[in-house]
Amino acid sequence: MGGLVVKSLLYKKIYGCLLGGLIGDAMGAPVEGWHYEKIEKQHGQICDFKGEGTDDSAIKLILCKAIIENDGYAGPDEFARSFLSSRDKYDLFFIPVKNMFHKLETGTCLPVDAGAGNMQSSSSAMSISPMGLINACDPRRAALETFQVAGLIHSGSTGFCRDAACAMSAAVAEAMKPDATVNSILRASVEYLNKKSAAEIRENIERALDLADKAGEYGKFRKLFYGKMLREIICDSRETVPAELALFSLAKGNPVKAIIYSANFGRDADTIGTMAGSLAGAFRGAGALKPEWVKKIEAKDSSQAKLTLALLKVIKNRADESELNRLSLRKIGALS
Repeated sequence: MGGLVVKSLLYKKIYGCLLGGLIGDAMGAPVEGWHYEKIEKQHGQICDFKGEGTDDSAIKLILCKAIIENDGYAGPDEFARSFLSSRDKYDLFFIPVKNMFHKLETGTCLPVDAGAGNMQSSSSAMSISPMGLINACDPRRAALETFQVAGLIHSGSTGFCRDAACAMSAAVAEAMKPDATVNSILRASVEYLNKKSAAEIRENIERALDLADKAGEYGKFRKLFYGKMLREIICDSRETVPAELALFSLAKGNPVKAIIYSANFGRDADTIGTMAGSLAGAFRGAGALKPEWVKKIEAKDSSQAKLTLALLKVIKNRADESELNRLSLRKIGALS
């Protein structure tokens, strides 16, 4: 793949999603668990980053590995194998991911059942953007495929965390459209969720977006959200996913604003940041990120650029397969 690929809008959107997620993770990590008032007191406003990301980015790489090694089609079995071959990252994992990992490692259950009973978290949603990328421009399919993959970490009583991952994946897939808008992306986040079974996460997203609309600006929204929508556990996806979508909305899809808003939001700032950065990066592309941020990442390694090319190849192969399926349907008279 040569220069034309690198200049393509698809490349820029994939690269923007990966870079935005990594930067959002790194910028929010130092203040994870803080109240926004503590951030303001000690930092004024956080506008830059030093680190390279946390478990959010590590699990995203594990998912990418599963996708790439399985020709673009990763389910719970493939995701599980990728986790088991990444034991060196074990110390980064949060409680539900460790629970899932031990179930797999000991053969206690099948991958499709490994998410049952695990405590709530954002472990799926925070790392799920690659599922939106490989289903670029097809948010419905993104949500359906994500429902299978995210079940590895959460299902049953905490299935709302899986629904949150589906919302995030569908939003990223919509953001990849050349004519996507902030409103179309926000609609996609809830449109393909199960109407009854996913009602809890749907209602929380809609509630947060309504708060953002009423507030009209970041500071007022943050105060309202803290007063009305915080959960006992800061990484609960019923808090983080609605928050990041609302911040994406307030930033009008601008990845720089979305990432800075997230870092200064407090609570699970790295997770909110990685999701908002991924979504806004997919929407606006790598060119909308601060050049100095991009240079800082690229100076350390070229893995994100290499990963972009690998995912681009996956998307192309899946598109070719879809076209073959359309030809077959045309031949049997399903399509005129």
